[in-house]
Amino acid sequence: MGIVGFDFGTTNSVMSIVAGNRCIPILDEGFPHPSVVSYRGGEVVVGREAKKALASATSGVVGNTVKSPKTMLGQGSVVIDGTSYSPKAVVRDVVAHVMMHARDDRVAKSSGEDFSRAVVTIPVDMNGARRQELREACRMAGLSIYQFVHEPLAALYGHLRSLPDFKEEFNRLNRELVLVFDWGGGTLDLTLCRVADGMLVQVLNDGCSEVGGDVIDDMLVNEIESRALAKRGISREVGRQVGAVARLREEAERAKIALSSKEVYSVLVLDYFQSEVGDVDLEYRITRQELQEIVSEKVSQAISRIESLLRATRIDPSNIELCLATGGMVNMPLIQERLHEIFGARRVQISERGNTIISEGAAWIAHDCAQLMLAKNIEVLVSRSLHFPIIRAGTLMPREGEVQRLPEPLAFYCSDPTDGVAKFQLMAPKRTGRSIQITDERNFLGVLSVDVDAQKRPLLERLLLDAAIDENLVLNATARSTIAGKSDSLELHNLEFGLSVAAGSSEDGAKKLDDEPLTIIGDHDIGSIQLRPNIAVRQDDLKAVPGEVLYKWNSHYFDLRNSPPREQDDEKAHYQPCSVCRKVYCECAALRAQAAKKLQTRHEKT
Repeated sequence: MGIVGFDFGTTNSVMSIVAGNRCIPILDEGFPHPSVVSYRGGEVVVGREAKKALASATSGVVGNTVKSPKTMLGQGSVVIDGTSYSPKAVVRDVVAHVMMHARDDRVAKSSGEDFSRAVVTIPVDMNGARRQELREACRMAGLSIYQFVHEPLAALYGHLRSLPDFKEEFNRLNRELVLVFDWGGGTLDLTLCRVADGMLVQVLNDGCSEVGGDVIDDMLVNEIESRALAKRGISREVGRQVGAVARLREEAERAKIALSSKEVYSVLVLDYFQSEVGDVDLEYRITRQELQEIVSEKVSQAISRIESLLRATRIDPSNIELCLATGGMVNMPLIQERLHEIFGARRVQISERGNTIISEGAAWIAHDCAQLMLAKNIEVLVSRSLHFPIIRAGTLMPREGEVQRLPEPLAFYCSDPTDGVAKFQLMAPKRTGRSIQITDERNFLGVLSVDVDAQKRPLLERLLLDAAIDENLVLNATARSTIAGKSDSLELHNLEFGLSVAAGSSEDGAKKLDDEPLTIIGDHDIGSIQLRPNIAVRQDDLKAVPGEVLYKWNSHYFDLRNSPPREQDDEKAHYQPCSVCRKVYCECAALRAQAAKKLQTRHEKT
């Protein structure tokens, strides 16, 4: 059996399959399955039927109903209608429902797929623990996750792969920058990519859940109700009938969609209010202008994420060749106008399949056997601010049941044990590929702090660093000191990847990942603080030891006949405490010179 694509979304979920030359999303009466589950006694209700009971669009538990269970992964337990459930069990019920519906679909039956293996998409900010719980929940439902892929990357792949002339489009975009703006019901995800010889390479990712489309739906519901009451001259709290808010929410969603193409939409919800207000029906004509006023603040927050991402990479918007906007929110004219202001109308592409493009991209990735590779080197900052790569760009990423690990732990040495701590600073170049220069800018990923013996001489204590990337695309790094016997661990999930259409060796992929320098439009950040690296690659590398530290252990090193390096000699001079006052940067010499000058002046006068 083949491998399908599965977008387990915060708001909606959908599976897709590739049949012949077409990618087919398996929908429920033309729409994705709402990621909602309701527990009614011994009955489990999932999808559209469960959604009807919701009065709020935001994620969480309402009575016996759970919306967006994906957001609860990693919480340990969740209480639903007085009963404690594992979030994995709730997610399992949604996944099992989508799988069952897919297996019953007529097109799916003819394809012979059993929907037991899938490439599954995830938000860019989903941490390692939640990824592992999602994998376990899918396994409980009978679905094996072949590989994870970031949602925006899958969306871009699905968009390009579905074009009739997709090879020509790949060639047109070669060496160009592409921004994916994926604004769905639960999250906003951004990915800046570069197309490189048939590969999609992530340059930088960003994501948040504060401006999800569901938040805007709730704002719209509240505004429609308050404005309808204000029209009647009612400012007090009024009672609503059972299930009324859920029906208004459905009507608000329809209004949001309709106002993408209309100027006015009439909202009508029968039997909404209690009889105390007279007319129990809620009726309000909302204009596109009103809708834009209601959501303008959230839209500005979302657009600011784009501006922040471009500032972080120092890329001018004019260098973005394509902005692909996907997700249900991007159909709003206000959002499209703001994107056009930044990139120009020609370079903005609004996906017509925003609700399914991510799952379609995952299905195409599975069908094409596209290889996922690490886009940037993972490096350790060593003494003298040099960067030592521990995992190189172009390394193939593990699939189900695999782990990409170092053959053996890497050995380093503590070049300055003075403060009793060795610091492993993990970095990644802003540029993709292996051909990285010393002067290229880096992003800080995290730091490992390992206790060492402060009484030992420099370069004596050996430090061991081990690193592995697991099937969840999470980097786990562990550092250990051999004399002090201490260790520290770190998990990193904010990695960038490259996706290749054509299967080939990792060396071929690494060459395609190599990137030209990004366009710089600003100066380097001023005033940033950086830890002084105190680890060295070689045990005999005395140049890695700070001058004032080395002087304590080997003063002969600084004999002028040995031509000590200027940098270390300056460090000794600047940071070695004064022999008189024991202060660094003391004024003893200056005071002595001043006293001598006064004495000389006095002698001259006499």
